[in-house]
Amino acid sequence: MPTTQAIQITAYGGPENMKLVELPVGEPGAGQIRIRHHACGLNFIDVYQRTGLYGNPLPLTLGMEGAGIVEAVGEGVTHLKAGDRAAYASNPPGSYTQLRVMPAKNVVKLPDNIEFETGAAMMLKGLTAQYLLRRTLPVQGLQPGDHVLFHAAAGGVGLIACQWAKALGLQLIGTAGGAAKCQLALEHGAAHAIDYTKDDFVARVKDITGGKGVKVVYDSIGKDTFERSLECLRPLGLMASFGNASGPVPPFAIGSLGPKGSLYVTRQTLFTHIATREDTQIMADDLFAVVSSGAVKIRIDQRYPLADVAQAHRDLEARKTTGSTVLMP
Repeated sequence: MPTTQAIQITAYGGPENMKLVELPVGEPGAGQIRIRHHACGLNFIDVYQRTGLYGNPLPLTLGMEGAGIVEAVGEGVTHLKAGDRAAYASNPPGSYTQLRVMPAKNVVKLPDNIEFETGAAMMLKGLTAQYLLRRTLPVQGLQPGDHVLFHAAAGGVGLIACQWAKALGLQLIGTAGGAAKCQLALEHGAAHAIDYTKDDFVARVKDITGGKGVKVVYDSIGKDTFERSLECLRPLGLMASFGNASGPVPPFAIGSLGPKGSLYVTRQTLFTHIATREDTQIMADDLFAVVSSGAVKIRIDQRYPLADVAQAHRDLEARKTTGSTVLMP
């Protein structure tokens, strides 16, 4: 039986809890594949799982995203075959490894014109941007020229969303920490960028929109931005929370949404949207199309050897990273 090096935790906690271990890798069963990674993605959800904010059985091999070559397929898998270039964002975790057996449902063929590193860097973040901008829409819908607010616009999801929003004709207002990150968002298609370390983003949004507010806020920050983001919405606007980088959103009075303009609030997660193979393929095809056309370019600003994953997590949590990060097994 082949073995693989993998990053595993046996207890929740800090980056130091991640250990490089040797694990056996068997044959794929029904509905499974075995894939050899050329690159693995790094995402904030990995931090949530490492700390236990999102609980999983222990010991746990971390990682939700990767790209490589399919080595073998199990019974019933018809959309992939041995030798295919493939990429995925998928549950259960387990991509921080050289080789793994995993469910085939969320694995898709990677077009020949997209490199493995790009595939590993874009699947979770790109599919997240897809379901936000294409599926998580306010009741009034989104039309070219509409303003949307996107927090953490210089991050991995944010830079993809800036470009995709521009391609859709939307006026994306991005927030980021510092002038350099704001400039990065603008270079990637944001119509406006707000440095939240210096400016009141609510006041700036009202100024940019002529006092109307935005139709939708896309927020992966959580606790630090949630309440003030509600103030940025126009009547019947949508608050779309999809992450907790600053901590979970605390309980709030649902009755407050009425006086603020009969607002909508939703908590989204990618894995609801890719619950079926068919939906995964539709969303991936949309992502591959905008990347292949050049409308969306995947920016990889950090590369770490898999063994240095603890430093990668420290840099991510300290907000020292921009764009996407890949781990090299």
